[in-house]
Amino acid sequence: MQLNISYNNLMSDTSSLNSLKKFTTIVADTGDFESIKQYQPQDATTNPSLILKAAQQDEYQHIVEKAIASAKDKTPDAIIDQLLVLFGQEILKIVPGRVSTEVDARLSFDTDATIKKAHEIIAIYEAAGTSRDRILIKIASTWEGIKAAEALEKDGIRCNLTLLFSDAQAIACAEANVQLISPFVGRIYDWYKKDTGTDYQGAEDPGVQSVTQIYNYYKKHGYKTEVMGASFRNSGQIIELAGCDLLTISPDLLEELQNTDTPVVEKLNEASAAANDQEKITLDEKAFRFMLNENAMATEKTAQGIRAFSADIVKLENLIISKL
Repeated sequence: MQLNISYNNLMSDTSSLNSLKKFTTIVADTGDFESIKQYQPQDATTNPSLILKAAQQDEYQHIVEKAIASAKDKTPDAIIDQLLVLFGQEILKIVPGRVSTEVDARLSFDTDATIKKAHEIIAIYEAAGTSRDRILIKIASTWEGIKAAEALEKDGIRCNLTLLFSDAQAIACAEANVQLISPFVGRIYDWYKKDTGTDYQGAEDPGVQSVTQIYNYYKKHGYKTEVMGASFRNSGQIIELAGCDLLTISPDLLEELQNTDTPVVEKLNEASAAANDQEKITLDEKAFRFMLNENAMATEKTAQGIRAFSADIVKLENLIISKL
């Protein structure tokens, strides 16, 4: 789904953000409603860390209280499901497109439990009158997560595969016909910067190169899965990916792009992708696991991301328990 973005008069015609919107759908990477209102993106994404941060702020305590009151089963798990949906519903009042709601990261290696949790989240949205067409279920890009997403897509539940750092994950997601993937540009950059001591810039950035390669592979071979670059460390990474299907950007970088007039030119498009020479690859589980294992960065960053999101879910549970 590729829709135009309206920024009203928030920025000048020459701002980098205004130029970027000509090539790419902009998504807000935040759980803060005021930031979303300010930048008026097409879609928004959340994750456990963003929801935890928002749930600790005074202005969102009424949502936490409503989640506790709404949950029929007063367990932390049931209340968190309500909390995620309530934040998602508020965001959907602001954005015209979709919101991504994440499945508990502790289920990342359990296909059946991920499917069950996704259905539970969608059921809460639909009971509140929100169409599943406006929801993307976020799932970690493990083999089990990708297989869960494949089943969910067949049930009409669209998925955003997150914590994605490698060609192996991207190829498996495309073969599973998932709606969207979120390659983590900044975390790839972090790993290589630490490993090599090099502060990569522009097109030399390994995170930028990874997303570019995935985008070209998808367009070259006709996959419909959307590519949404995520987890940016600087505006230069964003500008280098102008033309990517979507880019999910934090409020601080949205503000920087809005307040600068660095020229933005289209770097990615289907015509240039068609000219690349990447051969099509098919992966079964064994081939996926070996290909991922051969990529030390992707192996480490996927595991690290799952641990971090799992830890924040535990913190969110403890916050809920403290209020019961």
